[in-house]
Amino acid sequence: MGEHRTPGVSDEQLLYARILAVGMYTGLLTLLVTFGVYLSGAVEPAVPIEELPRYWTMDVQTYLEAVNQEYLHRDHALTGWWWLGALDRGDFLTWVGIAFLSAVTPVCFAGVVPLMVRKRDWIYVAIAVTEVAILALAASGILIAGGH
Repeated sequence: MGEHRTPGVSDEQLLYARILAVGMYTGLLTLLVTFGVYLSGAVEPAVPIEELPRYWTMDVQTYLEAVNQEYLHRDHALTGWWWLGALDRGDFLTWVGIAFLSAVTPVCFAGVVPLMVRKRDWIYVAIAVTEVAILALAASGILIAGGH
């Protein structure tokens, strides 16, 4: 059985789409599983579900400080990548799927780079590598913007 080819669609586009599809479905499954674990109570949440309405009107910074003060008792509120230290709590465990989904785009770009190198598409290689570098820098937390 031959591979169905759509006219005008490059190999890079097809590879990007395949990586994107796998990443999106894996991320969705991760979200569903971790949310199910959270709702089941199998992993105790930092904030009890029945207490959540108290926090709905808070801005993010106030919420993070209140949750830290009332439930987590850490040296500081969980900002940036500090949530990784709270994966033993069901509500923070759900963030794994969100983080995974946010990583899908740079993985797609990185995935097509070898194909572009083989084709000697140096401008596209530079664009893809720059995109991955910018997204990695943004995710790293090194740059802080927006007054947070």
